[in-house]
Amino acid sequence: MQVRTRVIVPLEFPDGYHTTAEVITFTGLADGKEHLALALGDVAEAGVPLVRMHSECMTGDVFGSQRCDCGPQLREAVEQIAETGGYLLYLRQEGRGIGLYAKLDAYALQDLGMDTYEANRALGHGDDERDYTAAAQMLQALGAPTVDLLTNNPDKSRQLRDLGVEVRAVRRTGVHASPVNVRYLQAKVTHTQHTIDLAPAS
Repeated sequence: MQVRTRVIVPLEFPDGYHTTAEVITFTGLADGKEHLALALGDVAEAGVPLVRMHSECMTGDVFGSQRCDCGPQLREAVEQIAETGGYLLYLRQEGRGIGLYAKLDAYALQDLGMDTYEANRALGHGDDERDYTAAAQMLQALGAPTVDLLTNNPDKSRQLRDLGVEVRAVRRTGVHASPVNVRYLQAKVTHTQHTIDLAPAS
């Protein structure tokens, strides 16, 4: 596994925030998918890079869906990493690994009263089918054996450590709650112990 291509891409988000990323592609990743790394800020100056493993969410990242917090997390991560120096790993693992169509099928079940995890199970899927082997390979190819991880999901740091990446520290992401997604966020706390502090209902 090795770096395939590096290309500079200027980024601008709908709120006007802009920065520059070096977008990096790879060959030989374990799952054969087209994952990306975005190098942001001064990676060399950072020493230990700040890393966000962000799973692709077409509905949230592209269309601004309010049913999840993925779009705001992506926007937040880019700015934080650009300030600190590090990598955003954009992983092609839609719907916690079950795919786009299955995720939308799960949405339909959620509309009938299930939470996001119950819906996955009803469709014959696991709570979270993501595997971060490719992410660990990407970090190895980038020369980043030790990272600070930006996440609220304890499974991400656990998997990376099991794959031989030293996670020096975990930095929580912000809480991007709204009336539409608060049940989704609460399910992440209940089922998979995400470190999300949700304000009690008033």
